[in-house]
Amino acid sequence: MPVALELGARNLEHRAHTPEHGENPPASLKGSASALHFLFPAFCFLLFLALGAHQLSLPGLHYDEAKEAGLNAMQLLTGQPVTAFREAAIALGPWRLPLMVQDYIGALNVYLAVPFLALGGVNACALRWLPLLTGGLTLLLTGRVARMLGGPLAAYVATLLLAVNPTFVFWSRQGIFVTNLSALFLVASLLTGLRWWRWRRPADLYRTALFWGLGLYAKLLFLWGIGAMVVVAGVAWLGYFFPFRAVRAARRQPPGATKWRSALLTVLWLLFPLLPMFIFNLQTGGTLASVLNHLGQSYYGVDNRAYLPNLAVRLGQLLPLLRGDHFWYLGGIFANAWALYLAAGTLLLGVGLGLRMRRWAHLLPVALLGLIVAQSALTVSGLFITHYALAMPLIPLTVGLVVGAAFRLETGRLRWARGVLLGLVVLLWAGGDLWTTLRYHRALARTGGHAAHSSAIYDLAAYLEENAIGPVVALDWGISAPVQFLTAGRVAPVEVFGYERLDRPDTDFPARVRPFLQDPATLYVAHTPEDTVFRGRVEVLEALVAERGARLEEVGRIAERSLRPLFIVYRIVSAQASFPLHKDGP
Repeated sequence: MPVALELGARNLEHRAHTPEHGENPPASLKGSASALHFLFPAFCFLLFLALGAHQLSLPGLHYDEAKEAGLNAMQLLTGQPVTAFREAAIALGPWRLPLMVQDYIGALNVYLAVPFLALGGVNACALRWLPLLTGGLTLLLTGRVARMLGGPLAAYVATLLLAVNPTFVFWSRQGIFVTNLSALFLVASLLTGLRWWRWRRPADLYRTALFWGLGLYAKLLFLWGIGAMVVVAGVAWLGYFFPFRAVRAARRQPPGATKWRSALLTVLWLLFPLLPMFIFNLQTGGTLASVLNHLGQSYYGVDNRAYLPNLAVRLGQLLPLLRGDHFWYLGGIFANAWALYLAAGTLLLGVGLGLRMRRWAHLLPVALLGLIVAQSALTVSGLFITHYALAMPLIPLTVGLVVGAAFRLETGRLRWARGVLLGLVVLLWAGGDLWTTLRYHRALARTGGHAAHSSAIYDLAAYLEENAIGPVVALDWGISAPVQFLTAGRVAPVEVFGYERLDRPDTDFPARVRPFLQDPATLYVAHTPEDTVFRGRVEVLEALVAERGARLEEVGRIAERSLRPLFIVYRIVSAQASFPLHKDGP
């Protein structure tokens, strides 16, 4: 594959600048190269969309997708009261605009989702087209970065590998769940940062600052990406990584006043997207409290003082990230068995090329990824593999740059042998990833997803819309936001379980749930015990009901496609009364 692309791109460009063509090469040669530069990225983009858009409603709508985008977007679109996170919002005419969706996640996805719901309706597919197109744009920008650092061949390899990568495909389908906007802004800021480094145009510096601000607002962990780029830029200033030293040395130094003006504008472009976060903290202090209160131990119990054990976990997560065998909730565990060995070989080749050529631009993504991993061992939430959505494009980018660098070596007859070998590597990697992606799709069609990603959430929403004639109470996480979104607000479960403790209810739980005990039409929704996140709530509710001389009875049970029960619907009945139990849900 690299041989064919080399003939289609590099040779065309080389022939266009040979002496017989002079300084003005024939339009046919320039046109052929330009066509290939356009057609191959377009092919990869369409291939990615085809893999991503297939059965887009599966797996089931995740809580984070609904909570962090869909619900507020639906409310803004339909004119319903907006349930802003921590009640932090600003009024703009008839609208109440949310500022954040979590203490460390901004409301950017909310506003971007509104036109998609307006065009496609209030449903999971319309909502998921936003992150899917975000992934497509990330793909194209990754190709641009690869081409800038390594030439056309590097861009072709990077875009192809990213387009078929199972992690990138399925994280893009549920990109709101992993906040894939952060990957888009990382690649975009890398591109504009490289342009600024090469040409020192202030506009590129301002764009980089803007993308950094947007990335931080999208998700606070984008700070890892900024930290990595700052460190790499500092090293590059000493003359490593970038092949732009001649341009840098020839640039003119702007006058002092212009420097200060550029610095001020850069800071302003960085801070502008963060205004909603600043207002949010003035109103609630949520982000500051979330960070400061969990510096020692995160919300999910990660000990940040145990840096080396945490780092070992993070490094271990790179293996399933490469193989793609971490999507158990899609209905199976499938892997590209060659990916780990190919990645190791690519890295060794990259180091060898660097030692030989005395240039290291092809290992820039490795440096960024390593620095991001080093920072990710400290967290205010958990050591989740989904955090790597930020850095996912860096892996195919590395492969593309190493392949491009290898082809720039002039070694006579060995060049064709090297081309065949690298072509086999790229085809084996891309083919293994494509086959893994297709196997996941086949399993997903059979299972509909499991646990928090199960398509049973659609059945639960339909059941509640048909049967709820009074309040609906959510006794666990993962229920309220998806149901409210999928029913367009017609069913709005109230979360009473409390987020303070995972193992048992907090002391205020009885006070929150008691008002609903007065209404016999209230439905209570929980997970089955093995899928419960916030435990002990059903047991406390049963005790409160028993104090009133009544009992809690199942009136509905919603199962996954495998017939494994996932949701249980309860109603309070008198000790003598009984309601029929619907084992199969609606």
